[in-house]
Amino acid sequence: MIEGTVPPAPIRTDQSNAFANNTMCVRLPAIIDETIDANHDYPASIKGRLYELRDELCSGGRIKQLDAEAAGDLIEWAEALSRQREIVMGAPTWHNAEWFFAETYTYRCLIEAVRWAESGRDPFLPKKLEELHGKALWRLLEHALQPASKPEDELRGAVAFDLWANRIDLSYAASLTRGTEIDSDDLLVDDRDPLLEYLFDAKAAAAQYNDNGVIYIVADNAGSELALDLALSDCLLRHVADRVVIYVKTHPTFVSDAIPADVWMMLAEMDGRGQLTASLAKRLRAAWEKERLRFLPHPYWTSSRFLWDLPAGLRKQFNDARLMIIKGDANYRRALGDCIWPAHKPFSDVLNYLDVPVLCLRTLKSDPVIGLPSADTAEQLDRIDPAWRVNGKRGLIQFKGQPSNNQ
Repeated sequence: MIEGTVPPAPIRTDQSNAFANNTMCVRLPAIIDETIDANHDYPASIKGRLYELRDELCSGGRIKQLDAEAAGDLIEWAEALSRQREIVMGAPTWHNAEWFFAETYTYRCLIEAVRWAESGRDPFLPKKLEELHGKALWRLLEHALQPASKPEDELRGAVAFDLWANRIDLSYAASLTRGTEIDSDDLLVDDRDPLLEYLFDAKAAAAQYNDNGVIYIVADNAGSELALDLALSDCLLRHVADRVVIYVKTHPTFVSDAIPADVWMMLAEMDGRGQLTASLAKRLRAAWEKERLRFLPHPYWTSSRFLWDLPAGLRKQFNDARLMIIKGDANYRRALGDCIWPAHKPFSDVLNYLDVPVLCLRTLKSDPVIGLPSADTAEQLDRIDPAWRVNGKRGLIQFKGQPSNNQ
């Protein structure tokens, strides 16, 4: 739990938050329709399950248990559903539960409906392949791989490219259609200076710290963002890290979130996309073979648990690491408890429950945000662009260094 303060209550799916309510009533049902259309050869039984889930989301039906026979994670989700009963003081529905639970559980129900655990067929693969085989991803990656004169400049650029690639989210058209063209006022917080100072100092003085030289990246989307995650990983390995571990999802979720298969598809596609990308793929494979680079799925990242509720094993890994990089909007919500803090609440104050230096790279696609420069920044943005919290235009590069007692 966050130390020294009580977090606000998490966002609910009722009409108290218009964006969350719209997600459950409109966006997620539309995603299910798109999934059916993209997998037209699904048998009638699977389509029927998907239509049933869609209709329950639209109507705000009661949230049901997973299939006890098929769900290896039944206990985890049953406990989460039980917590929702306590929160709503009755039977939780899709329109009154906590939003983070409801959204993550929707995708878990979708995966059950398509019987992914039995078939291994990614219901979102057609959309992923469309992006992977398009031109925009590869133009972006080639631009990102242009050489820089100094390691500091290379890292600075890699972090920025990795941030703006988070706009390319196949589950959210409002952000996706913006692409990666950046206006001068799009970056609301830029902590790259303290981040780079820390990384180069930490590498130079690693023996003085509880530091094993590992940087963890909690990945978000496949496609463009994964490509830039990999470019950043290569840059980190060459300049400031001994190892990089990229945590991906255990099953398809949020349409474009990365699973292990997406990594290998990406590397295979890189081989035929020009010298710069082929060389990157070669370096990444070599790092993987030497175990300097790993792509690890973990069920925690598809759960509804907030970041202060880390499993003990993950917590120890992160606490011993050089840096933890948290990617994307849903992971940012997980870190903040999916609630509305004062927008100028210091980033380090909210994430003080983590004993590891943390970097968050996120374009804004939901209401939670902290760490803005001043108390009136949010009010100014409200006047300029009332949808600034949710339309994917603005971005954050937010860094929390080591706790003072570890320095």
